[in-house]
Formats: sequence, structure tokens, C-alpha cells
Amino acid sequence: MAQISERQTRQRTAIRDAIEDAGAPVSPKEILELAQSRLAGLGMATVYRTLKLLAEAGVVQQVEIPGESPRYELAGKAHHHHFYCRPCGRVFEVEGCPGDFADLSPKGFTLDGHELVLFGSCDKCTQKAAKEAGKRPAKARPHQTGHTGHAGHAGHEGHAGHAH
Repeated sequence: MAQISERQTRQRTAIRDAIEDAGAPVSPKEILELAQSRLAGLGMATVYRTLKLLAEAGVVQQVEIPGESPRYELAGKAHHHHFYCRPCGRVFEVEGCPGDFADLSPKGFTLDGHELVLFGSCDKCTQKAAKEAGKRPAKARPHQTGHTGHAGHAGHEGHAGHAH
């Protein structure tokens, strides 16, 4: 029996450490991949079972991104928000908060919390898109006279600042 308990402890440690080392909210699949490098033989069922136990113990918490499967991060962090990169699907932490949203609540309602998710492209995906735009066939460029890849990028930045 002690051997089973020891294995469970090693599994929990490997999964918790994988989440901590990721430094951002990660999916169960990403957790499995990261934890397998620490402890061979882990399976997806073990990851889900361990995530449930760690969440119940208050060690990890779910991060909900609309339209996406839950991701997990260590609990106990200072209040923060998240940025979801649409092209690659990664989630990044955004430190700080724009402020109190109590004034947005309907009259007579009491606000006790909020979640804010920003959507757009991460730096790597933005750079990749800019490079791909520069590699378009030469015959397409005359139709873009006066419009550079940079100008298109600047317009994209303006759009990314709007919440939808």
C-alpha cells in the first residue's frame, strides 16, 4: 500500500510542478506532456484525477476561456487576468486590473468579482503573420500599392485593443 501512496505523491508532485513551471494556464494535455518529462508512465486519466484533487485542496484553480476547454494554474496568485492568442491557442497571464467594475453592475446588484479575458495574437504569432505577409507572391503586391505589411499590422493593433 505504501508503494501506491508513494507513486500517487510522485504523480501529484510531477503534475503540480508541471503547472508551476509552465508559468501560465495550461490544458490537461499540456500538463500531461510536461509532467511526463518528470515522471514516465503518466496517463491522461491520472492527470484529470490529480487536477480534481489539487483543485479540491485549493492548490490549483481552473481558468475559463469562453469557447475553450478549461486550463489550470496554481491558486493563490494575486488578482490578474488572461490573454488568449487566437492563432496558437496559448493563454498568457496579464498582471494588474483596469479597476473596479461595480459601476457597470445593474442598479441594486452587488458585484463580488470579475474575470477579464483579452483576445488577439501573441508576439510570436504576430511576428509570424508579418513574415508570412512579406512572403506573398510578387503578383499580389501591385494591388497593395501604398499598403505595407506594417500598416496592416498597425490596423490590427488598433482592433486588438477593443473588447468584444
